[in-house]
Amino acid sequence: MTVGYGAIFNRRDIDFQLFDVLGLEELLAAPLYDLHDRQTVEAVLDLAERIAVEAFQPSYRPSDLNPPVLDGDRVVTEPSLRHAIQSFTSAGFMSAALPCKEGGLQLPWSVVQSCYAMFQAANIGASAYYFLTVAAANVLRTFGSPDIRETYLRPLLDGRFLATMCLSEPQAGSSLADIATKAIPSTDGYSISGTKMWISAGDHDLSENIVHLVLARIEGAERGTQGLSLFLVPKFRMAGDGRIGETNNVEVVSLNHKMGYRAATNAILAFGARGETRGYLVGKAGEGMRAMFVMMNEARISVGCGAAMLGYAGYLHSLAYARDRLQGRHPDRKDPDTPQVPLVEHADVRRMLLTQKVFVEGAMALCLYLASLVDKMQIAPEETERTSARRLLDILTPVAKAWPSEFCLEANKLAIQVLGGYGYTIDYPVEQYYRDNRLNLIHEGTNGIQAIDLVGRKLDAEGGALWETLRAAILADIALASAIAETAQPAQKLREAVGLLHSATEALRGALPRDLRGALANASIYADAFGHVCIGWMWLRQARVAAARLRENKTGETAQFLQGKLAACRYFIENELGRVRHWLEIVASPAVDILEIEPSWL
Repeated sequence: MTVGYGAIFNRRDIDFQLFDVLGLEELLAAPLYDLHDRQTVEAVLDLAERIAVEAFQPSYRPSDLNPPVLDGDRVVTEPSLRHAIQSFTSAGFMSAALPCKEGGLQLPWSVVQSCYAMFQAANIGASAYYFLTVAAANVLRTFGSPDIRETYLRPLLDGRFLATMCLSEPQAGSSLADIATKAIPSTDGYSISGTKMWISAGDHDLSENIVHLVLARIEGAERGTQGLSLFLVPKFRMAGDGRIGETNNVEVVSLNHKMGYRAATNAILAFGARGETRGYLVGKAGEGMRAMFVMMNEARISVGCGAAMLGYAGYLHSLAYARDRLQGRHPDRKDPDTPQVPLVEHADVRRMLLTQKVFVEGAMALCLYLASLVDKMQIAPEETERTSARRLLDILTPVAKAWPSEFCLEANKLAIQVLGGYGYTIDYPVEQYYRDNRLNLIHEGTNGIQAIDLVGRKLDAEGGALWETLRAAILADIALASAIAETAQPAQKLREAVGLLHSATEALRGALPRDLRGALANASIYADAFGHVCIGWMWLRQARVAAARLRENKTGETAQFLQGKLAACRYFIENELGRVRHWLEIVASPAVDILEIEPSWL
């Protein structure tokens, strides 16, 4: 797609990440994926781009202006959403990553995630419906009984049914240990009763049936998360011949009216209030969290990718505006008779654009890198390679959710600022990008929860092996970049930042057993520093590849694109990486004020 007004992603950058940085063609040589080559992958990306632009993007503003409404017992959505979802499913994207023998396209997850990124940039709210369904289908493929898979899997993958993830409750929020929804054994499955809150895609008119994956506690089960089980709860019960039957008494109590993300229904659901709500156990009793985390981890990476793409869309729009909008003159040319210059000529505007660029392109690179780790776990011939990929995925998942959510929202803020007053109006999309992106810090586990997960669980997991695996991977890329003139200096600065982070990490690991509250008090600040180091790593990887390719492409648009990558790497590491030292100094200080302040003083 040509970057300009209306551009929502940069296809050149997606191709650069996949083929140049991640080395996709080497992956395609593996037996699992050798039915594809670069040409077939590019055709799939072309198709995704066309659907994103022609079906998803036209529904973006209408679905914001016309959010779902509860009309009696039914939820009515913006009509254009149906075309977007049907275009997605009819093209086979719901099952694109599945094996051919299961009706899929057997594409690498990095390619599928790249396609999904384009849909997220075009209409992030619409993407929630299909994403939750893909994730639910993966849970059922892994943990569902033969009867459940036979009854529900194909309709989900065909888009006839859509799915949800039902965790939160009014009294519990993110504290899943306090879930009160009950499951009582009955003659056919379980009777489910309780209320779920903040349920994305909780009800709508976009599919024949809705499949809710519900965390509940079987009557008599122990308290805490270890007593939770996972249940499949359909909106409509299924008849024995595969047809849709009677209502399953899942009541929409009300809809939540949101600041953004309005295309996606967000509902309060009551189970069992108007009659029996029947549910079916997924996996083993008491192992609901294990099954649900398959879905939750996918959700967290998807949230990060969506945040990156909303930031990217805002960046491209503000960049096009700054290139076209004539305003003011250079500070050393104040004569009012001299021609005005484009906004992009002003140093502060250029700073805001460059800051957006390093945030959004760095975030997208991180998310696609995580997708490539999923692929490595599938095809790596040695167990040590698979273990390494799994450890990297484990420690980077909270970072991939939280860092793009935080810093790509900052990019959206800067996009509004570049447009000035126009950015604060509904005449331009940058205000909607900001409103939509603001949710990503909250849902599928707030950023604070991701920081607690990183510090409280991941740093000390497997005796610190996750962090050591990541540190070794970063240092290996630093060594490669140090041998290249264009990247030697940024590599050295990143090495210093890794050293600071390692010292802070070891100190935190030492503090965790004796002072868990103190160690977690500054977890969010540590996570920001951790994320900045990871994004610096992503930029160094891109710059090293760009430097090599520039030797082959010295002129034209490709050269400009590659020069932009080198400049962005220098800018991030020179101007952003310096924050790491300050943040880690705070982390090293005892969090006395935070823990000793009385709630009544606040």
